[in-house]
Amino acid sequence: MNYNHPLKNGSTVTIRVMCAIVFLLFSFCWLFFFQADQLAMTQHVLSGGLTHYNPLWGALIIIFLLMLLQLIVFRIFRLAKRSHALTYVPSMLLLALVSEVSQQIESNGGVSVWTWVLPVLVLIVWGGVSWMARFAQEVESDRDFSLFSRPMWINALLMALQIICVAWLGNTNAVYHYRMQTETLLADGEYQKALEVGKRSLESDANLLMLRMYALARENALGEKLFEYPITADIEQILPTSGRTRMYYCPEDSLYKFLGGRPAEPMTPMHFLDLLERRDTTLNSPTPSLRASASPVVDYKLCGLLIDRQIDRFAREITKYYELDDRLPKHYREALVLYTHSRSNPSVVYHHAVTDEDWRNLIELERCYHDPTERKGRVEDQYHGTYWYYYKYLK
Repeated sequence: MNYNHPLKNGSTVTIRVMCAIVFLLFSFCWLFFFQADQLAMTQHVLSGGLTHYNPLWGALIIIFLLMLLQLIVFRIFRLAKRSHALTYVPSMLLLALVSEVSQQIESNGGVSVWTWVLPVLVLIVWGGVSWMARFAQEVESDRDFSLFSRPMWINALLMALQIICVAWLGNTNAVYHYRMQTETLLADGEYQKALEVGKRSLESDANLLMLRMYALARENALGEKLFEYPITADIEQILPTSGRTRMYYCPEDSLYKFLGGRPAEPMTPMHFLDLLERRDTTLNSPTPSLRASASPVVDYKLCGLLIDRQIDRFAREITKYYELDDRLPKHYREALVLYTHSRSNPSVVYHHAVTDEDWRNLIELERCYHDPTERKGRVEDQYHGTYWYYYKYLK
């Protein structure tokens, strides 16, 4: 009677369990923590907004289907020794395609040919390798498949390589993830949390800036905090009215309802804001009332002028809506002090004790450094997040 230990007798259960655990843990982390917002956007776009993606259930269902695919592949190729990890290649490939397809749909409404051609080529090569491995394992001399055996480490290496390939093929673009997460939070009305997404990163794009401006407007903080974020758009992209920027998951209707109107046709943001302003009976009255805080339409318009560095027009416009006192938002104070000190005959003269002192300190700091690169670095250390730094150095 043979009483050999099962692992010494050709059992590969340990290898199969190890590969399954690695795949399950990685897949769940990838889908639930890293791809949830993208999957929500993809489902929203494909369903026309009729369904809502649940991150937990979505991840579990996708993992179940991928594991089912792996079991089918295992039944076909019967790879159970050194090459068992190869049975996870189709599942890992689909896992990588999830985020890539999401980005393709978001960017152009479809999927490129290479998104499908490349995986097909990979599967053809994998099929050939797996077929040869199936016959090779019949003559393998290994008998030990324990936790620290050679076949175990070969499978662990193959799983690690597949994980690296998923991260390489999948979408790991930081800005894209910031955008999807921001849109998800905006759709849920979590405006303050949306402003924290990627706040310390210097990477951004026009769509992300447009979303952040919407969140800031909801928090009544456009004039106070806008230039604390990277400005990566021009005045024509601060709203989705012209089609140069878009909202995919958060409905654009929520933005237009907040502003008080929807464009009947594509138009520039400033033209749209001018139309809304003329409809505002308060602003259109013979003697408009000045206030400590204006409407979102006004703040969008003023911030658009600042982004475009039109400080002369800004100085003229702001007097229509704001009392020029200490209650002005930070960036408006900075812009007016800059305008006052940079024009020989300013139409508006504005002084604020603290802001004027900061401006003088900035000028003194610039005089200490003759090299432009060194000067910019020193100014950035102390004045990053101010309108002055944007106006003078971020051209």
